[in-house]
Amino acid sequence: MNLIFEKHTLSNGITLIVKENHHTQSVVVRGRLQGGSNVDPADKAGLASFATTMMRRGTSQRTFAEINETVESLGASIYVNCGQHLTTFGGKSLAEDFDLLVELMADNLLQPTFPPQEIEKVRGQIITGLKQMEDSTRGLSQRHFRQILYGSDHPYGRFLNGTLESIPIIDRADLLNFWNLLHPQDGMIVVVGDVKAEVVLRTFEAILGQWQPDHTPPDSSLPTPQPLAEPVRHIHPMLDKSQVDVVLGCIGPSRTTEDYYAAYVGDTILGQLGLGGRIGKNVRDTEGMAYYARTNLAGGLGPAPWYVYAGVNPSNVDRAIELMLAEVHRFREEPVTDQELADAKSYLTGILPLQMETNEGVASILLQIHLFQLGDDFITRYPDLINAITKADVQAAAQNYLSDEVYAMSIAGPYEG
Repeated sequence: MNLIFEKHTLSNGITLIVKENHHTQSVVVRGRLQGGSNVDPADKAGLASFATTMMRRGTSQRTFAEINETVESLGASIYVNCGQHLTTFGGKSLAEDFDLLVELMADNLLQPTFPPQEIEKVRGQIITGLKQMEDSTRGLSQRHFRQILYGSDHPYGRFLNGTLESIPIIDRADLLNFWNLLHPQDGMIVVVGDVKAEVVLRTFEAILGQWQPDHTPPDSSLPTPQPLAEPVRHIHPMLDKSQVDVVLGCIGPSRTTEDYYAAYVGDTILGQLGLGGRIGKNVRDTEGMAYYARTNLAGGLGPAPWYVYAGVNPSNVDRAIELMLAEVHRFREEPVTDQELADAKSYLTGILPLQMETNEGVASILLQIHLFQLGDDFITRYPDLINAITKADVQAAAQNYLSDEVYAMSIAGPYEG
């Protein structure tokens, strides 16, 4: 399995990666720049998310309505978003509309106007979403879990979309300040589709290559999160609900940590295979204590969490938690079986070719390869990386990151402990 692509560097330092695929008539663009919610001021959580949403709401060349009209007339799509570390942008169109697609994306990046009336519309939408989350057992359990695991002073402990306290105080100057932080240094753009690499390079160089701001890139460094010294449990009673959501876990590895692949294989066994791996089988299927029960291993640029989560009938909460912790304990103390390891390896080596069947999937993989510096031959090496993992590796990763004694636990729903 191999993936042939071209790599170039624009005049402003942005890495451009092009994978030609002339079996389709479309083209997909995915890009990223340094800076996301990790640069939000502590009292203005949600600023990056608010600002990137606003970057599509009107530019010096087009109003929001004109942008939408143009995009819809092409049957295309464009977006600007943010994550914890990155501002992301991209779009999709027919190959014949590629130049206009790039022009629209560059407008969003370089010439947003942050119209006051659109700011208030977006603010209202965000606040509505936050109020809806306040009524969601799953949303609140996830939010409180991060807060107690990382602390509210750490960017990972804050909610990406902000809070009902922070969003109302963000003004236009704040939005402009975030936008002015963006910088092409260490930026990356991936293009996959029915286009010629030399045309793509020429187009991006002409439209985006001259973007050379005179400020330095945003400081994306993160404080090192401090592991918990004792179990911390948070309960958010919601007595009018019919379901309780439970999240429990610890700080996990980053994507570039040496034992990430061992944790990745382990997470597949613990809470992914089938309807939720061991957790799903024992907590949900065998014992009938949960509507769903799975695990999540984020593995991003920083030490994101590794956790178990479940939706539970209120009468089953204590027993479900007992079973979840018992599975974590067994996962730490006993090696996985030969069959579990083989099944996980087969699954993980099999999903990559499936991801590569679409332009979007190829673009996503290429972004990951270069974001995490996995090497241009990563696709070729990937099966060997997974197949090299042993039962001892999985157990060591479990013992390194997971605990059934010291963990963060968040509970939201009709439960008072």
